[in-house]
Amino acid sequence: MLHITKVPNSPHFVEGVVNLRGKVIPVIDLRAKLGLPKQNNDKNTRIIVVEVSGTILGFIVDEVSEVLRISSDITEPPPPLVSGINSDFITAVGKLKDKLLILLDLNKIIGAEDLAKLKL
Repeated sequence: MLHITKVPNSPHFVEGVVNLRGKVIPVIDLRAKLGLPKQNNDKNTRIIVVEVSGTILGFIVDEVSEVLRISSDITEPPPPLVSGINSDFITAVGKLKDKLLILLDLNKIIGAEDLAKLKL
């Protein structure tokens, strides 16, 4: 985990900003954004950096076991059982060997309104 600098009056899901290679990047607490209970950071906590609608963001996640590219032919729509408040954020389920992967739609998690709030 990088040192995160708090930003006053930021939305509840924004942990702050980090300086990554000279760029200031907003850091989103993915748990807060998805409505999951707060969890203390530990040795497995990571910040993953992604581009959403042309904006570079960091997401705090519980753990990263590996980073990989998967083909769309191993994905399928989420089953009807995957329902609840945040099921709109799930774009597909991937099957990879003996693992099931839940693929999130970051454009739905961080919409245009949220991106406007993040302009620093």
